[in-house]
Amino acid sequence: MNSVEKYQSVFVLGAIIGGLALGQVSGVASVADALILPFLMVMLFGAFAGMPLSKLRSAFGNRRVAGSSLLVNFVWNPLLAVVLGAIFLREYPALWVGLIMLMVTPCTDWYLIFTDIADGDVPLATSILPYNLVLQLVLLPVYLYVLAGELVELPLGLLIESVVLVLIVPLVLATIARKGLIRWRSDRWFRRSFLPKLSPLQIVFLSLAIGAMFASQGQEVVGNPELLALLAVPVVFFYGINLALGFGIGRALSFSYEEMVCFNNTVLSRNSPTALAIAVVAFPHEPLIPLALVIGPLLELPLLGIVVQIHQAIRGRDWWPDDSTLSLDRN
Repeated sequence: MNSVEKYQSVFVLGAIIGGLALGQVSGVASVADALILPFLMVMLFGAFAGMPLSKLRSAFGNRRVAGSSLLVNFVWNPLLAVVLGAIFLREYPALWVGLIMLMVTPCTDWYLIFTDIADGDVPLATSILPYNLVLQLVLLPVYLYVLAGELVELPLGLLIESVVLVLIVPLVLATIARKGLIRWRSDRWFRRSFLPKLSPLQIVFLSLAIGAMFASQGQEVVGNPELLALLAVPVVFFYGINLALGFGIGRALSFSYEEMVCFNNTVLSRNSPTALAIAVVAFPHEPLIPLALVIGPLLELPLLGIVVQIHQAIRGRDWWPDDSTLSLDRN
């Protein structure tokens, strides 16, 4: 991890504090509001440019892990989000919608880093990544319309427009850029020289987008600081429940340690920037929904860091067989 990646939480926190301060200045809110979407589109372009969509088929070389991951991410997690919202956020429908959006969008980048740190199966995690991306693009509007349609006003046309504008357009442009750069230079140059520059770019523009969002709604946040704290409780419960579920599924399906680390990270990590981009466009009159989503990156990195420590502690005590042990047992 480079310095920008290591201190992502610091960048995000600084963006929040700076945005809140600027939001108290007259005239800043309207300018900041116009900058949120462009910042997010640049960030998503960087994320999509690194997506190996050509590897969709390879994910199901390991059907136990890949299939279980998709079932948890796209069947169990939406239901869990509804239940947690009903328990903790019933009186705050906008925060409930923000929680749903966060829970139904699995990560498409950061989970690879934490899988690697904990010595998990990174190639397997990478092969699942394109499915996470494609399925959330297709299913996010469905989840919102079905699960959040009664909580807030959500015109279907506006929802579809938001998906096309903030997801499809950057995805198409990123795909064209990826193919063009590989053809112009080489695949090796793209992977070794170009891709390493994308991650810091994403973090910078995510921080700018979060700063602009807090600047545009600074007075709303200052007036209701307790609302964002409320969202932290169901998010922590989500991580605790899914981590326990991951260990249970891993035992039941005889995952190796490497497979278990991969699986846990794919079902725990969330794609808060994608959810944030949709929320900004789809809910222009519900500022608490996108504001709720910024708690994602603030909580996700320290929580995933704790998960890494748990994985490493399990391996250090030989509580879980690794690939070599399972291979010997099978032989």
